[in-house]
Amino acid sequence: MKITYLGHSCFKFEKDGFAMIIDPYKAGSVPGYAPLKENANQVLSSHKHADHFGLSEVKLAVTRADTPFMISFIETFHDDKNGALRGCNNVIIVDVDGLRLVHMGDIGCELSDEDIEKIKDCDVLLIPVGGFYTIDAAQAKAYVDKLNPKITIPMHYRGEGFGYDEIGTVDEFIKLFEQVQEEGSELELECRPEGHKVIVMRGKKVNV
Repeated sequence: MKITYLGHSCFKFEKDGFAMIIDPYKAGSVPGYAPLKENANQVLSSHKHADHFGLSEVKLAVTRADTPFMISFIETFHDDKNGALRGCNNVIIVDVDGLRLVHMGDIGCELSDEDIEKIKDCDVLLIPVGGFYTIDAAQAKAYVDKLNPKITIPMHYRGEGFGYDEIGTVDEFIKLFEQVQEEGSELELECRPEGHKVIVMRGKKVNV
């Protein structure tokens, strides 16, 4: 399957001609990102904030297609005050061909031990690292240690010319790891990864 990082917390998963987009941002909601204007068969959102709920930015296919993806959710919070500050958030779990991919949305709280067990040893973990609105780099590292994913892809951070001023850069996260590699906006997964590594992807929709 193919993973495309469109930017911020938005990813496109493609398998067998079926495309699914998670957390599309509304045009103009995130500084430095071009409008999405993507096509897909399915779109999911972790919560209803504008930078994750730009459903109108995705044109859905009119022809019905069978999805290869099995989807499940874990209900969490956007903050550490049981949602009092920023509301609820869903962790999105995607299973496909023996692979498990976990999109943490804008998680801002601790998961229960029971929920940790549901996603522990996943193949790909997409996790926010910028802090302020979500968990920060150190908290994300603690999650990686607990969840033991094969691949960790950071998201929801600030870079040169993109992202919110209030949040941190990806550098604060990757300096906590030894195995880090940089990729473009696309990543192919053909089999279960081995070991663990952090992969920093380049957002496809970053204005340059």
